[in-house]
Amino acid sequence: MINKYYFINKFDTNIIDKQDKQTNIIFRNYRSKKVDEMLILKIQKYCKRKSLKLYLSNNIKLAIKLNLDGAYIPSFNRDLSHLSYSFKKNFNIIGSAHNLKEIKIKEIQKVKKIFLSSLFKKNKNFLGINKFKLLNKQTKNKIVALGGISKKNIKKLRLSNCFSFAGLSSFE
Repeated sequence: MINKYYFINKFDTNIIDKQDKQTNIIFRNYRSKKVDEMLILKIQKYCKRKSLKLYLSNNIKLAIKLNLDGAYIPSFNRDLSHLSYSFKKNFNIIGSAHNLKEIKIKEIQKVKKIFLSSLFKKNKNFLGINKFKLLNKQTKNKIVALGGISKKNIKKLRLSNCFSFAGLSSFE
């Protein structure tokens, strides 16, 4: 069974309830400058009840403090300060990249899985399957496909040799 990662920016039990046990939740809220710890704890409690893992985007220190399952480092974050932190055994750091340079940065940041974007969504970071596969071969890390994955093209994921996939709208 393939693992899935679902990005959320608010607490909506209806959407979380639709997820299966192979789905990991990544909470990212870039709109608000203030971090609402109580909201994150509420999401964590709900995810635990549903046996889902919860990752916090772009705040490793808070993810450790709140005893979450891990943290997600976006492609624009090149910080290395977390390398001096001590983590619990099952705490995972995951991160995203769009090109080879960013993949190498994520390797230095010691991420376990790299979200490579954009596989299908035709934006400024569009890779397509062939370039995606070439970049996938440049790292020993597990690669997670990101960008434009839908019910229409999900079968094409097999062509990409990716470990799992992530998205927003593909889960709703």
